[in-house]
Amino acid sequence: MVRMTRLGGILSLTALTSAALLPQKPLVSAPDSQIITPQSSTPLPLVVWHGLGDNYKADGLRSIGDLAKTLTPGTHTYYVRLDSDPSSDRTATFLGNLTEQVEKVCHDLSTHPVLSRSPAINAIGFSQGGQFLRAYIERCNSPPVNTLVTFGSQHNGISEFQNCGESDWVCQAWDGYLKRNTWSNFVQSRLVPAQYFRDPEDMDGYLENSNFLADINNERESKNATYRDNMKRLGKFVMYMFSEDTTVVPKESAWFAEYNKTSEEVTWLKDREIYSEDWLGLRWLDEKGRLEFRIAEGGHMQLSEELLKDMFRRYLGANATSSDGA
Repeated sequence: MVRMTRLGGILSLTALTSAALLPQKPLVSAPDSQIITPQSSTPLPLVVWHGLGDNYKADGLRSIGDLAKTLTPGTHTYYVRLDSDPSSDRTATFLGNLTEQVEKVCHDLSTHPVLSRSPAINAIGFSQGGQFLRAYIERCNSPPVNTLVTFGSQHNGISEFQNCGESDWVCQAWDGYLKRNTWSNFVQSRLVPAQYFRDPEDMDGYLENSNFLADINNERESKNATYRDNMKRLGKFVMYMFSEDTTVVPKESAWFAEYNKTSEEVTWLKDREIYSEDWLGLRWLDEKGRLEFRIAEGGHMQLSEELLKDMFRRYLGANATSSDGA
């Protein structure tokens, strides 16, 4: 069983970065619904973005690249990092401005000596890394992503922060601060999980103040057509939801579902406006057979080798190839 590192502690306010709230904008445009057509047997490079509390050199993460090479020999795997120092990269999963972080990854991938020469890449996002890779696709997508696979990602946000232990007073104090100040500029420009917080019972506050999720989900009145067009370039978008996930609240966010905390009712993606009005091209992808909803048995980020092998064979095997190698 492969298990990614999970959140291990509470951070001090004094450690917060000073990044300012930045406007959201796409970095480049892309032709509508243009996808990559594989031409040879050379595997497309694989890009992996880890989750909260993890780092790009973690053993569990590296095992994904090892498995890719075993199942698809010749696969070049790149692990997204926001700092070359693993400890600083881990800190960046908690602290930072997501607009700046996505811009950095856009630059890193577009200038990488291997990735930049490939006609396309495949991508796997674990937990929050999944919605961050989607932001990469929407805002820059150079090199373009052919297949995106996400595991337990918070595509429709979180409505609760991490639960604290009964005797963990520091955690409880920190949690209280977040709840009282979620929509402040200070929090929205510095605390990573707060930037994909979404409370269906406070949509006005969310739409007005969200630094990240409201933008990449195209939920504001003014829609960004580039986001939709870039998503339509995907050859496949696969979303795994963990059946027993209690870390992500609601777990159904992994499938873009809406959860009402009061009634405990779930509104699935196909019954939401984001789908019917096709704000992100998800309906278009679905109608083309490129959108898949899958279940991963177990809790958050509990990944069996059998599940991962099945995922690679289904979505990242021989059909995900490039014409020039890398």
